[in-house]
Amino acid sequence: MKHAEVKFDTACIHAGQAPDKLFGGVSVPIYQSSTFAFEDADQGAARFSGKDDGYKYTRIGNPTNAALERCVAELEGGKFGLATATGMSAISTVFMTFLGAGKHVVSTGSVYGPTRTILEKELTRFGVESTFVDSSDANNVKNAIKKNTVMVYVETPANPTLSITDIAACAKIAHDAGAILVVDNTFCSPMLQKPLQLGADIVLHSMTKFLNGHSDVVAGMLVTNSQDLMKNMHRVICQMGGTIDPHQAWLVLRGVKTLALRVKVAQENAMKLAEELEKHPKIEWVKYPGLRSHPQYELAKKQMSGPGAMISFEVKGGVKAGKTVMDSVGLSTLAVSLGGIESLIQHPASMTHASMGPAARTEAGITDGLVRFSVGCEDYEDIKKDLWQALDKI
Repeated sequence: MKHAEVKFDTACIHAGQAPDKLFGGVSVPIYQSSTFAFEDADQGAARFSGKDDGYKYTRIGNPTNAALERCVAELEGGKFGLATATGMSAISTVFMTFLGAGKHVVSTGSVYGPTRTILEKELTRFGVESTFVDSSDANNVKNAIKKNTVMVYVETPANPTLSITDIAACAKIAHDAGAILVVDNTFCSPMLQKPLQLGADIVLHSMTKFLNGHSDVVAGMLVTNSQDLMKNMHRVICQMGGTIDPHQAWLVLRGVKTLALRVKVAQENAMKLAEELEKHPKIEWVKYPGLRSHPQYELAKKQMSGPGAMISFEVKGGVKAGKTVMDSVGLSTLAVSLGGIESLIQHPASMTHASMGPAARTEAGITDGLVRFSVGCEDYEDIKKDLWQALDKI
């Protein structure tokens, strides 16, 4: 039964998977093998020539990895998936596939720190040009387009400012310019947002986050409806070696089964927490898509099926006060990453986005006092009690 025929909660449990044909195992087997035997030399030659689509070497393809790729592709409403070793491997694969000397990309300014660093400090060595804009205003994206623009890259909601970009508007802008639109959907997961349905050409995830959800795996995923785009990305990842390990893939498959359950609970907790944080006397501001005070509140309601579990806020007193809060939490964990079943708190300016540098952070709206909070699935009252006692220490 295909994803389109069942509700999302059901698809999380079954998409891309079926009982093992050999022994009937309900769980997808872990094919922990680097290579696959051929029946004879002719079969080996056929597989390497593409006439036989059987497996030959795990860097090129693996049955466990393929099950995960089918699963996430179905959840995103896409046709083709490509699992990668990390989220950054997925991002790097997109850049290495479609960018090159003399090519230009327009990107969300407030984007995951290492993503921007690759474009600004690594790919510039190979002649790639980048322009970073506040993509929450689609006109900024349109005005940044050049004759050599081949890609528009947006992250929405943005990390860590939670600014929201109109995917459909950016898709039109990109396509009118002959470029492709790539959307990082990590903060939402396919449960809350489906960029392909809004016109995106490629959607990517750090599966380390919500898709896996247990802070025990690093992995990435690329999904598209274009066979040509996928063929090109698959070629690059096979050559560059960013393939996911089968055991990693199996762990993510297990994590995806509870995606809907986890996101529902975490989102409910986040909504309550954001509303109460907004009233707290020691909070300067709160950014959360579910709050009417969010600048793109109406767009969030239109584009997303829920506001998610990520909150950004700034405490009064700046960096020192924020540090006090992070050093005083007891239940929430002071750690980078997000989307785990547990609550995580961190300081982007000194941690995940430190590599961007002060000027780029200021331009992107990442203030020194900004705190990013990934709300988990603990009991809400426990989360609130812990954060409130930390705020009391300021």
